[in-house]
Amino acid sequence: MKEHARQARAENCIIGLIPTMGALHEGHLALVKRAKQQCSQVMTSIFVNPKQFGPKEDLAKYPRTFEADAKNLAAAGVDAIFAPEPSDVYPDGFRTYVSVEGLSERLEGRSRPGHFRGVATVVLKLLEIVQPHFAYFGRKDAQQVRIISQMARDLNLGTEIVVCPIVREADGLALSSRNTYLKSDEREAATVLHRALIAARDELAAGVRDALQLQTVLRKVLQAEPLAAVDYAEIVDADTFEPVVRVSRPCYMVLAVFLGKTRLIDNLYIEPVNPGSDELLFHV
Repeated sequence: MKEHARQARAENCIIGLIPTMGALHEGHLALVKRAKQQCSQVMTSIFVNPKQFGPKEDLAKYPRTFEADAKNLAAAGVDAIFAPEPSDVYPDGFRTYVSVEGLSERLEGRSRPGHFRGVATVVLKLLEIVQPHFAYFGRKDAQQVRIISQMARDLNLGTEIVVCPIVREADGLALSSRNTYLKSDEREAATVLHRALIAARDELAAGVRDALQLQTVLRKVLQAEPLAAVDYAEIVDADTFEPVVRVSRPCYMVLAVFLGKTRLIDNLYIEPVNPGSDELLFHV
């Protein structure tokens, strides 16, 4: 992979990398499409990263569909797939990790201790191996993208982190490889995440700016679904991921909800139309 990327740079190619854990869906392919617009060489990594799974999480059963993934990536025009073994990425004696302090402890970091350390470490390794000009990530994992962007800036990596919109099913469910875990009744109930975000968005559109009031709306919709168990539902600053009192600057509404044993996340990004403006734009 390093030699392939080195040769591409020698030929003055603009390189784009899409890091994935496989089990690809249309959300991943949307990242490929975006990369193809900007880059002359598009590369995708497929690696189920053991360092970002907790001891009671779903590493063993995480879907692995390499042949189908490779076929779909080839059809989408990807130039190379990097699919290392865990022993390639973490050789015997591996003991170096990356932690992005201050962004990694809340929300996902609180619910999944060690998760972001594993994410930041593997993404740094992938960016070092490929050294792409651009790396593409979906906004569904908003906190993860923020952490990776901070890491890239702090460590002068030279890769621009490109954040792409959430891709959804027709009924609003955000695409996720873990959606395949859902039973039929859980799949139907899972639309509650999107419905909660839309309900709170409508309150924002009606002029509500109080974060606690908006959070109450989120929880009311979520708790009305018998199959849903809320992990968190918060309004946070888009830069720090700390809670806000009032929505007056770029923010996220962030959700994590269990449907049975499956944990899903979703979010809505909010930003003022202009700095200081009370008129908002919504990205859901």
